[in-house]
Amino acid sequence: MFLTIKRKTLIIILVVILAVAGTIVGVTLGVRSVQASGHNGKTVVVDAGHGGIDGGVVGTVTGVREAEINLAIARTLRGFLENKGYRVVMTRNTSDGLYGLRTRNRKLADMETRRRIINGASPDLVVSIHQNSFPSPTVRGPQVFYWQACETGEAKATVMQSVLNSSLSSDRLPKRGDFFILDSPYPSLLVESGFLSNPEEEQLLISPEYQEKVAFAIFSGIHLILFSESPVVPI
Repeated sequence: MFLTIKRKTLIIILVVILAVAGTIVGVTLGVRSVQASGHNGKTVVVDAGHGGIDGGVVGTVTGVREAEINLAIARTLRGFLENKGYRVVMTRNTSDGLYGLRTRNRKLADMETRRRIINGASPDLVVSIHQNSFPSPTVRGPQVFYWQACETGEAKATVMQSVLNSSLSSDRLPKRGDFFILDSPYPSLLVESGFLSNPEEEQLLISPEYQEKVAFAIFSGIHLILFSESPVVPI
């Protein structure tokens, strides 16, 4: 049996408060504060969602495709992680999908390729980057999902969501999800960076400066999860 939700939440809140005085403060000081260092022993898979013929959701004003923003944020995130000593494995590093020459069942082939890359990397954490959409154009803010049946995933998602909320001026809570990419033997989070259905947030998300800000916030969350998070203690 594990700690109750209330006790876990208290632990997480305390961790996040401490982080504000440490890792998170780097966001306000500027992303260039990350310095290169030797390998820290951790492996992170960075998954840029969609790609190829699957462009994902589309911006309501500019028509930008989600896949393009996902890749831009993922590449910047890789740089931050590598500078901090992480081994980084990208599932996708180009605009292409991961289905090869397949003409049928491309989505399934794409997702199976991502899963093979993840399993081959044996990562400490998987972070899949996406953009969101909703019928109401007023909805905004980053959203973190974790595998619905994963106890430790909830704790990690809560930390990541708290970091994103602090960095990107949001107040969301993490949610359970049954996304294919989350169903993994390795800890996995899916980060929806913002809503392309919100015109103001769409303009932010297409900006390289804001993409860098998002990437640094995700990096901060990853670093906090893998090096500072209090474990869930059995009772």
